Amino acid sequence: MPGQKVPELEVSILNEEDWKLSEDAFTNMKLIVFYRGLHCPLCKAYVGELDKKINEFAQLDIDVIAISGDSEEKAKLTKAKWNLQEIKIGYNHAVESMAKWGLYISQGAFTSEPDLFNEPGIFLIKSDKTLFFAGVNNAPFARPPIDDLISGIKYVTTNDYPVRGTVAISQSNIAEELVSNS
Repeated sequence: MPGQKVPELEVSILNEEDWKLSEDAFTNMKLIVFYRGLHCPLCKAYVGELDKKINEFAQLDIDVIAISGDSEEKAKLTKAKWNLQEIKIGYNHAVESMAKWGLYISQGAFTSEPDLFNEPGIFLIKSDKTLFFAGVNNAPFARPPIDDLISGIKYVTTNDYPVRGTVAISQSNIAEELVSNS
């Protein structure tokens, strides 16, 4: 839920030790991008564009990490085949953690796909480890354009923009409201 603490996140990172969100100190925000894996050509384009814009995010004091459930071997292939230079690549993201983060999980339908993998998700996390923004897809397409993310982050950080989407309304609350208004 926006404005609330996010679940713990622990993954391995290429060329580094294991990484834990709870132990990661960052001053502004962290952009966590969950991608489907090496098998996904749309992920290649999206993560590739993120990689090219890392300096723009850094100027906003936004640390970016791209994470998948792929193995270390596949993560290394991803970095090489996709020609990634700057972005942190996390791998071995566990299915249980995918579920805690609210990611949609798909079963491989083609030989190039893993047995299980997460669909795309983008989370902007504040330094106090609360959720500022979330975008979760159940298919590989229709992700927020990178330039829109950058301009949105510029706006919210310079205008002290509040977290949105914090009101939880259940189906039963809606039904009660409809009944009381009729």
